Amino acid sequence: MGLLIKGLLGALVVVLIGVLAKTKNYAIAGLVPLFPTFALIAHYIVASERGIEALRATIVFGMWSILPYFIYLLSTVVFHRDHAPAVGAGRRGGMLGAVRLAVNPRLEPFPLAQRAAAVDSE
Repeated sequence: MGLLIKGLLGALVVVLIGVLAKTKNYAIAGLVPLFPTFALIAHYIVASERGIEALRATIVFGMWSILPYFIYLLSTVVFHRDHAPAVGAGRRGGMLGAVRLAVNPRLEPFPLAQRAAAVDSE
């Protein structure tokens, strides 16, 4: 039942983004995924299912993810000036991949998984 509710929340967010993208305030559609409500939901789920140590690891991971997200948005502005959306999307993906490789030690998900597994085994 919990998985169904999570799926419905995700679907609701996608519908909300689609509806907002069609209004005159279309820029708000880009802010919907950033609302703290979704972070609160995610943090509650992680803390209730994995514990406080996993929550801390999730929060640190989220803080480090701000840098690649900023670079993604910056590359969106730069690459969509003179290119078709598909070309810009490919270049943004490449830029995001390069950033991911550059900050790999900070965003490596495996230590988080190992840490969560250690918490589970205690």
